Amino acid sequence: MHFHIMTLFPEMVMNGLNTSIIGRAADKGLLSIEAINIRDYAFNKHQSVDDYPYGGGAGMLMQAEPVYQAYKAIEERINYEHKGDGGGCEEYMPKKPRVVYLSPQGDVFHQKMAEELAQEEDLILLCGHYEGIDERVLEEIVTDYVSIGDYVLTGGELPAMVMVDAIARLVPGVLHNDVSAEFESFQDNLLEYPQYSRPEIWHEKQVPSVLLSGHHANIEKWRREQSVIRTAKRRPDLLEGAELTEDEKQLAKEFIENEVKNA
Repeated sequence: MHFHIMTLFPEMVMNGLNTSIIGRAADKGLLSIEAINIRDYAFNKHQSVDDYPYGGGAGMLMQAEPVYQAYKAIEERINYEHKGDGGGCEEYMPKKPRVVYLSPQGDVFHQKMAEELAQEEDLILLCGHYEGIDERVLEEIVTDYVSIGDYVLTGGELPAMVMVDAIARLVPGVLHNDVSAEFESFQDNLLEYPQYSRPEIWHEKQVPSVLLSGHHANIEKWRREQSVIRTAKRRPDLLEGAELTEDEKQLAKEFIENEVKNA
């Protein structure tokens, strides 16, 4: 998978993503990450990309043309590389890559969205700054508007890094244990069960005995029950989309009723 991040601060993005698991995956060629500096496509000696908004208002706005030219350079390169890979150049049809604009006005990012975007071969992430970007270029190039939460940041770089991290770990081979990408928080709309490591007793707190039993069926049953209880406690809104057995629905209901009673 190839991530293309359009930004005014490429060093910020690359310094954050070239480390830990994601950085090692890129070194191994399991994925690639590039930061495209939008300023490189400005047509003035100072490489400025902002101007005052029409109609007045506070702050500056990123201009359409540098953003568009940066996008076109990525699009042309993607299509050129795909054309070379496909053989039979006359049969290749150029395609418009998926472009995500990081904006507090977008759909809130979640695990299912990460799983969907992980299927893309190329993904372009557009980071805004100042008071945003000229609406005309957004209308022309953006396919998805995505937010990482209902709050405002100074730019789209941190949200882009969050998205790359969440999506990249779903790419085969990125995690040492691919199974761990499937059975963790938000899988099947349930939060992950509590986990424990050595020592067996810490601060007088004992590891649950079922985890020491070696009985795998009982352990899986306990973990599933704990996921249901934890979701009911911390994110009851997720239960509506979870596939639960009747016993699990009753377990969640009883837990929530007890929480209300003891509040």
